[in-house]
Amino acid sequence: MIPTRIDPVVDVLHGVEVPDPYRWLEHGDDPEVRAWVAQQNAATRAELDSRPDRQRWAARLTELMARPVVLGAQVRADTVVLLERPEGAPQARLVARRGDTGDTVVIADPASGTDDGAAAVDWFHLSPDGSLVAFGVSEGGTEHSVLRVARTADGTHLDESIPNTRACSVGWEPDSSGFCYTRYPEGDEYHRTVHHHRLGDPWRDDPVVWAEHPTPQTWPQVDVSPGGRYVLVTAMRSWSHVEVHLLDRSTGEWRDLVAGVEATTSLSFVDDDLLVGVTTLDASNGRVVAVPTAVVVPDEWVTLVPERDVVVGALAVAGDSLLLAVTRRATDHVERVPLGRSPGGPTAGAAEVVDLGVVSIDTLTADPTTGRGAAVVSGFTRPGELVWLHRDRDDDRADAGHGREGDAVDLVVTEVEYPSLDGTTIGMFLVHRADTDPTATDVDLPTILTGYGGFAIALTPAWSPTAVAWCEAGGAYAIAGLRGGLEHGEAWHRAGKRDQKQHVFDDFAAAADWLVSTGRVTRDRLAIAGGSNGGLLVGAALTQRPDLCRAVWCAVPLLDMVRFPQFLIARLWTEEYGDPDVAEEFAWVHAYSPYHRVVDGACYPAVLLTTAEGDTRVDPLHARKMAARLQAATSCGQDRPVLLHQEGRAGHGQGKPVAKRVAEQADVLAFMTWQLGPARR
Repeated sequence: MIPTRIDPVVDVLHGVEVPDPYRWLEHGDDPEVRAWVAQQNAATRAELDSRPDRQRWAARLTELMARPVVLGAQVRADTVVLLERPEGAPQARLVARRGDTGDTVVIADPASGTDDGAAAVDWFHLSPDGSLVAFGVSEGGTEHSVLRVARTADGTHLDESIPNTRACSVGWEPDSSGFCYTRYPEGDEYHRTVHHHRLGDPWRDDPVVWAEHPTPQTWPQVDVSPGGRYVLVTAMRSWSHVEVHLLDRSTGEWRDLVAGVEATTSLSFVDDDLLVGVTTLDASNGRVVAVPTAVVVPDEWVTLVPERDVVVGALAVAGDSLLLAVTRRATDHVERVPLGRSPGGPTAGAAEVVDLGVVSIDTLTADPTTGRGAAVVSGFTRPGELVWLHRDRDDDRADAGHGREGDAVDLVVTEVEYPSLDGTTIGMFLVHRADTDPTATDVDLPTILTGYGGFAIALTPAWSPTAVAWCEAGGAYAIAGLRGGLEHGEAWHRAGKRDQKQHVFDDFAAAADWLVSTGRVTRDRLAIAGGSNGGLLVGAALTQRPDLCRAVWCAVPLLDMVRFPQFLIARLWTEEYGDPDVAEEFAWVHAYSPYHRVVDGACYPAVLLTTAEGDTRVDPLHARKMAARLQAATSCGQDRPVLLHQEGRAGHGQGKPVAKRVAEQADVLAFMTWQLGPARR
């Protein structure tokens, strides 16, 4: 164990003494901290590089990650722009194609100009006629994007360069002469504002369109109507509270379409007279609504598709129909809904289902004028690919437009249900090789259990080379659909946030207990894994239930829940977790804060903490402090180590090149095999 300095820091918060013995590890640029990280990295490398199967894992992961994958797409007119990683490429590039299978024009391939491939396209927005695309590029995983503009016909770049455009939203003018866009003040992680830019003008002179922040962390998105009369600002105050504002440029008047209501609403223009979208207002699972631009209040909205037993997610306007992405039992589907106009107002026909298989819908896109639609879909054994959604004689069909099925992976995916501690039924996917039976008592498959449980994010069947490699080798992979996500709508999300957060940890522990009690695995062959909010999940699990499993992978995690809002963009998350500055909410987060729940002398599972110095979402201080605290506290021997690896030139995960992904995941699988043992063939 590496000796780590302990400081006698004790805060008194709301009358409660809160020790923080590793406060000094918060300062990532301090030479002492850098030296400590170097020691930790060296110790971790010595352990994991000595694992005899690490190179085998790396070789298989390299093969799987070499497969072509589409990460995003947008369709306008006869042009589609894709963020794709070609076969064998180290990083994704932005390309344009005309027609369903037209020639490829490379718009941006920023990784090709770097030594380590750690430059990436973060986001992109295609102009209405498909002639121009605005996109953002960042370095080292920071997501601190610089906005650029290029022509899709030949890939030439315009003389545009706008900084501070992280996760930028762009609403193009109808004639592609400029756009409304979001930008941050210099050096500020909050107060994101909407500006207007005319191509060729100095960006510093761009006028402010919207800056009415109800909170500093309010997150606006922007769109411009097809005729240019209206600007739509969708302002997210939290993951459950979204307000919508409409500017009539002809009068300069702003109107609040939704304000002061805890609901989520996402609207898109059909034309200058009509908006359509999805809202959870009076509908936890979401309903599809039509909103005439002349309408003032939600009471006058028209419900096109009422709330059902599916969760409605994304919507795309596709000519005379709407494309909907819906989730049923954590599996995504696409529906086409005919959109009509009558003297009485907008109408909707019966929904037609497009069969895409057992997949996640990563992107849904369509051209509002021509109706050409497409989706980026992925599955447990299927890398993300573009699928065209054609309509022929009123029958929808899906045609693959990019990618391939690739080498066959004979895995079985089973959906099961189990009871949580309070009796709530939770769904779970079980993935394993077709010739293995996870219920056979003489097999005891080494099993990795993962989950997320937060921010209204549903864990649907998504491509994971790590899961595929693990299951190919005879292991099992389990994905639990915890409360806090969106597997069953907004009510499911609210049941796992703020003062209800303990439900998420209970759901996860119950998943592990169910796997053990049903004979699928023993404790010593079970590991848990999670990243970001999922890192908080496994951090809470290992501190609340040290007996739960043998090994833990905790990636880019939140772990000090008492001080988390003080770093980077974390104030964005106080509406999800609670604000420690408020006495009642401090009590919620302090009760489960993993860093503060570590007990000296307890026998903890083996833990691998991974983080990155370029992470601008979750500060790597969380992983550093937790590693130090666990290393000092655990009573288990060297066969259950606590390891930390802090990657350089990487971030929260966005834009990480293949080589870094392979190295990290080879570490993870080598660590898991070391702790759980290999599958018994």
